[in-house]
Amino acid sequence: MSTTYVVITLLAAAMAGFSAGSVFFHAQWVVQPLADYRVPRALWPWLGAAKAAGAAGLVVGLFVPVVGAVAGIGLVLYFAGAVVTVTRARWYSHLPFPMMYAAPVIASLALGFTA
Repeated sequence: MSTTYVVITLLAAAMAGFSAGSVFFHAQWVVQPLADYRVPRALWPWLGAAKAAGAAGLVVGLFVPVVGAVAGIGLVLYFAGAVVTVTRARWYSHLPFPMMYAAPVIASLALGFTA
């Protein structure tokens, strides 16, 4: 296991965890766009839980690689869904945000599969 893989994985987990916490604590800069994208409020806790589970799975994946791979794939799918949601809402200027969160997850998966 390389140091780069560990650092990138922990960065990805921290970013996903931060994003989850932002939803759980209703940070205005997160929940207002969700409302603008017309994401039903009833789904917000589930979206936060999915990100939190993905973050935890990435950390566990440092010790149990299959868990990390599944968590990483789940987070990539989550953020791909976020890109679709933002695109459907026609808020193209917001597209970089889910991609910014997906990038370290993708890097972690790539480094994990090459190890």
